[in-house]
Amino acid sequence: MEKTSTEWFATSDQELLNQIGHFLQDTRLQQNKTQKQVAKAAGINRSTVGQLENGHGGTLLSLLQLLRVLEQLPVLRAFEVQQQVSPLQLAKLEKQKRQRARNKDRDSDITTINW
Repeated sequence: MEKTSTEWFATSDQELLNQIGHFLQDTRLQQNKTQKQVAKAAGINRSTVGQLENGHGGTLLSLLQLLRVLEQLPVLRAFEVQQQVSPLQLAKLEKQKRQRARNKDRDSDITTINW
């Protein structure tokens, strides 16, 4: 069952670290990889993998390297910023759109009269 927003806010930082660690460990085991294999592929120390999996923290960079090796970077989609245009901005953009084309040949139709 998915947590509600209120439940996420009520969850302690340590519990969140534990959940992330469990996710990493479960994913690694599903892929039948050892901590040593994953650490080597990620370019980090095996103890760092263990710390992350046990919910003892680590750096954001280590987490990203581990997610990349485990092919789990798509979990970061929640952090993508969606550019949305407000209805007022959309109306202004529509108003600024050209309604007619100007005839560029009009100026060439006028002949120059030399007196």
